[in-house]
Amino acid sequence: MELLFENPAFGVFISIAAYGVGAWAKQKNGSPLANPLAIGAVLVILLINLSPLTLDSYQIGGDILTMFIVPVTTVLALHVYTQWHLLKENIIPVLCGCVAGCIASIVSVVTLCRIFNIEEALTASMLPKSVTTAIALELSETVGGIVPITVSAVIATGIMSAIVSPLFIKALRLNDPIAVGAAMGVSGHAVGTARALEYGQTEGAISSIALVLSGLITSVLFVIFY
Repeated sequence: MELLFENPAFGVFISIAAYGVGAWAKQKNGSPLANPLAIGAVLVILLINLSPLTLDSYQIGGDILTMFIVPVTTVLALHVYTQWHLLKENIIPVLCGCVAGCIASIVSVVTLCRIFNIEEALTASMLPKSVTTAIALELSETVGGIVPITVSAVIATGIMSAIVSPLFIKALRLNDPIAVGAAMGVSGHAVGTARALEYGQTEGAISSIALVLSGLITSVLFVIFY
């Protein structure tokens, strides 16, 4: 059993299987609360806590999946290129929405951390919570953040966006696919983009564009203020 747990393929299999269960639950339930990533994360945490599998053993395979974060993020640039015509037609509203969303994200983190007297290292760790993981990790390290906290904040932000965004879209009666896609991309990065694709191809395309632009804008803001 120990040899099985230390096999890198085991951690990969567990991750894929847990996400598969989450995707199945989402398909059966249809509720925004049934988020595959959230369900998968909970299942992996339960398995580590309730079985002989340790976190170190799981990470032998989990690190293989983590290795793909940077190349997958880079591939997003190709999607932006293929949707260049859509970006050119809506460049002003999308860009303004991304700038506003990035500023709101950073300001809200700083404000809440000051109110609750959170130490600087934790504040720095949560500042890039609304950009995709690969960019967030680099930004967090730049300002002295704690990488595991940053990863947790990014994942939690994406999951919350995927769950809450549909409620806001319905409450605010957003019918414009450009507005829906931009809002989900800038607030929920990759997880929000996956949710936006469920609304339609235009929403998904704009969301992926907003995801990339938000990463660039947040990086520029970090350079300016740090």
